Amino acid sequence: MESGNSIGVGGGGLDSGLASLSIVIDNDLDKECSALGGLFQQIINEMKVGIPNFEDFVTKASKLHTTLKTTIVVLGSFLDSFQKIADTATNTKGSTRDIGTCLTRIVIRHRALESRMKSLNG
Repeated sequence: MESGNSIGVGGGGLDSGLASLSIVIDNDLDKECSALGGLFQQIINEMKVGIPNFEDFVTKASKLHTTLKTTIVVLGSFLDSFQKIADTATNTKGSTRDIGTCLTRIVIRHRALESRMKSLNG
C-alpha cells in the first residue's frame, strides 16, 4: 500500500475551489443585498409621496364624521316635526286620515334611514 496524501491531489485544488466558491457567494450576496436595499429605498420614496394623500384622507374622513353627526341630529328634529304633522292628519276625519296614514309610513321609513345613519356614524 502506498502511504500518500490523496487530498492534496491537484496542487491544493480543494482550498482554491472553496475560495472561488466563497467569492461567488459573496458576490451573489452583495448583489442581493444591493437589490433589496434599492427596493427598500424605492418603497420608502413612494411612501413619502403617499403621506399627503393619507393625511388628506384622514382630514376628509373627520369632516365626514362631523357632518354625519350634524345631519343625524337635524334629521331627527325634522322627522319629529314631520311626525307631528302626520299624527295631526291621522287624527282628523275624512280623507285627510288616509293622507296622515301615508305620512306616518313615510316617517317610519325615514326613521329606519336615520337608524342606519346612526349605525354608520358609530
